[in-house]
Amino acid sequence: MSAVITATGLSKRYKNSVALDNVSFQIPAGRIVGLIGPNGAGKTTALKAILGLTDFSGQLNVLGLDPRKQRDKLMEQVCFIADVAVLPRWLRVSEAVDFVANVHPRFDRAKCEAFLARTKLTPSMRVRQMSKGMIVQLHLALVMAIDARLLILDEPTLGLDILYRKQFYQNLLEDYFDENKTIIVTTHQVEEVEHILTDLMFIRDGKIVLDSDMDAIGERFIEVMVNGDRAEAARALKPLDERQVFGKSIFLFDGVERSTLEAMGEVRRPSVSDLFVATMKGTYA
Repeated sequence: MSAVITATGLSKRYKNSVALDNVSFQIPAGRIVGLIGPNGAGKTTALKAILGLTDFSGQLNVLGLDPRKQRDKLMEQVCFIADVAVLPRWLRVSEAVDFVANVHPRFDRAKCEAFLARTKLTPSMRVRQMSKGMIVQLHLALVMAIDARLLILDEPTLGLDILYRKQFYQNLLEDYFDENKTIIVTTHQVEEVEHILTDLMFIRDGKIVLDSDMDAIGERFIEVMVNGDRAEAARALKPLDERQVFGKSIFLFDGVERSTLEAMGEVRRPSVSDLFVATMKGTYA
């Protein structure tokens, strides 16, 4: 399957910091990729590079185009939902729908109106009358109704309550995603996107520290809960992480044979959030 995004030696330096440090990766078509990292890790800079919003060194190909030189053509096939939805306060819902319908050839008005019907927004409502969450809902409805080959979501549900967040990700799977589309999502609420991801990328200090599909992660990383008398034997296998729960030790291992760990206690697949915490320990030291 052809790659939607290919990055080779991608780097971005600011005056006093390195945002991206010689990063290389590929994202195939028809995948939902979680780009996860702590604050300041380089997530937003990577997204800006993909969208042609910042310069960089190295090579970056997005949908067969160079974002630095062919951004106008690229954005005909890409949608972006930022973590902050900025809309004019005087704008009515109906006017926002009319505007996008007139400027974007891939906009589906009926789909947008279907998204809006699941909210409390009305056609005559102005942005100044909306809560922060309602503004995000309008922004999402407008962008999700565009038939883009690549959808980039940067904290897309920031400011929304848990009910709408769950509904949003369900709509993403049922009403938007198919084998012809690729989605990149960044979020700090990793437990809410874990079930929709096909691939996972962890970024730390401008470097990709994990890049794998979810099936391979399930094979590679294993958690085991052991009683106190087996804890030293588990530590001898050099776990990535150890934590205590109800008087028992839970160890996270990378690449240790499942049969070896099953002899020590109860094994299970770690959550993305637990894997993230173990990988990022020391980031804020």
